[in-house]
Amino acid sequence: MPQIPEKVHELTVGQLSARSGAAVSALHFYEAKGLISSRRTSGNQRRYNREALRRVAFVRAAQRVGIPLASIREALSQLPEERTPTREDWARLSENWRAVLDQRIKQLSSLRDHLDECIGCGCLSLKSCALSNPDDVFGERLTGSRLSQ
Repeated sequence: MPQIPEKVHELTVGQLSARSGAAVSALHFYEAKGLISSRRTSGNQRRYNREALRRVAFVRAAQRVGIPLASIREALSQLPEERTPTREDWARLSENWRAVLDQRIKQLSSLRDHLDECIGCGCLSLKSCALSNPDDVFGERLTGSRLSQ
């Protein structure tokens, strides 16, 4: 007896939103940014393959840890077209993102530690101004408290 191919199920944008927890507007945005894709019906309605659920989950998990959408799109572009990310894909990509996150944590910790020292003082050339002038980058080029263009 021949096997009947598994029927491909498609989701409306509302169904994808309900199942993924992402707002409809976020799904439209993800699609505009090339993170997910849909086909259009004859009535011009979006239909998403069920695999879009995993792609949305991947995008949202990466966003939660602070990965920019451009980096997420780049990571998804490394996967064969329309293939959903696997656990192995996540492990590989998250390993690559770890250094970026570690650096961001270091920067945020430094900002937190200096928050009460230099807020709003306009000192752009002081080496201790971790908020306005990290590592005194403006002091290397300019003097004074204002930046003019």
